[in-house]
Amino acid sequence: MIYLPENCYRVSVKALIYDEYWRFLLSKESNGRWDIPGGWLDHWEHPIDWLKREVKEEMWLEIIYINVSPSYVFSAYRWTSKSYDWVMNICYELKLKNLDFISSSECEQIWFFTPEEALKLDLFENVEVLCQEMLRETSL
Repeated sequence: MIYLPENCYRVSVKALIYDEYWRFLLSKESNGRWDIPGGWLDHWEHPIDWLKREVKEEMWLEIIYINVSPSYVFSAYRWTSKSYDWVMNICYELKLKNLDFISSSECEQIWFFTPEEALKLDLFENVEVLCQEMLRETSL
């Protein structure tokens, strides 16, 4: 077993995609849970390059714009293959060429939600944290 100090995080890079009503896109995985599109960043990859590839692989969608500064950076407790671990989530706002979505084994459905609507779904823990952050911003 490998020892990792308590301050070690897995890094998850996420695509924050808004529609014209400022609802954000979630993807439904094969297990029925909803997540922010994206996933685990590999050690050698740049987050922007990784997002371009991942969005194409998961949803068959083309990115036309990525904000180079993350919109949200937060930690969340999440199931990672065999245990719950802390995950650092980095969310980049991006725009897509279109929404001609093709389902894959990683992404069966996509839909736009407000944070309030999303909190009623079966969400991964990181999405719950993001929704709370979004709601906190709107209450300031």
